[in-house]
Amino acid sequence: MRRTIAFSALCLLVFTVVGCERDPRKPGYEFLPEMVHPIPYEAYAPNPNTADGKTMQRPVAGTIPRGFLPYPYPDDRERAGRELRNPLPADTQILARGQEVYETFCLICHGVMGKGDGPLIPKFPNPPSLTAKSVLAMSAGEIYHVITMGVGQMESYASQIAPEDRWKLVHYVQALQGKKRAEETP
Repeated sequence: MRRTIAFSALCLLVFTVVGCERDPRKPGYEFLPEMVHPIPYEAYAPNPNTADGKTMQRPVAGTIPRGFLPYPYPDDRERAGRELRNPLPADTQILARGQEVYETFCLICHGVMGKGDGPLIPKFPNPPSLTAKSVLAMSAGEIYHVITMGVGQMESYASQIAPEDRWKLVHYVQALQGKKRAEETP
């Protein structure tokens, strides 16, 4: 036992003396130099250390990124309309945030009152009015689905608008539709 301890101490002393160098230009011996000085690869550069030769690898099949929930209705707007319900109450704070989101992402095409007359329209085809009969007939789930997946020439806003903000936007769109209905009734 004493010999083992003495031998270990002697080895440690020898490695310390041999590994240390007074000259700062000579770093001494390094254990696992590949980990101390890794080779940096550019994201799209070839990499000889991977099986397919690519540096940037695809995620493992079936994995989901953190903070992301897969949308269960990618191609079924009618089913989304039947099954999705707005989990948020329509209070003033929710509507105020929905208006902010609308003004940021939707106003450019749909206009201030949702009539499809936004400032982008002379350069881009008119989107449907949010007060058109076909849009008025849409449930909250269908409106949410359109925001999430897009429809026609409207692209998906899933990457720009968080799911909770999409529901707030649905409340605001329905409020715009309610304002229009109140204007139309005598």
